[in-house]
Amino acid sequence: MEVLLNAREATLLQAFRRLPPDAATELTALSERLAALRPNTHIDWSDSWSDEDLQEFTAVSASRINAEEPDESH
Repeated sequence: MEVLLNAREATLLQAFRRLPPDAATELTALSERLAALRPNTHIDWSDSWSDEDLQEFTAVSASRINAEEPDESH
């Protein structure tokens, strides 16, 4: 069985896969706790972020991550 993801879900999954293992574990635990608060809630992505919003968020997030990483050239 193959699960089809929309663009937003795929972007979220890609971002999650880039996390360090400890951060991914923490994020998984947090998302499970949040999901337990409203177990029958379904996210309607169509009312969430536009593609432009998502692109802007991704760009800002990437630049923030790059700014926080230590310079390894030395």
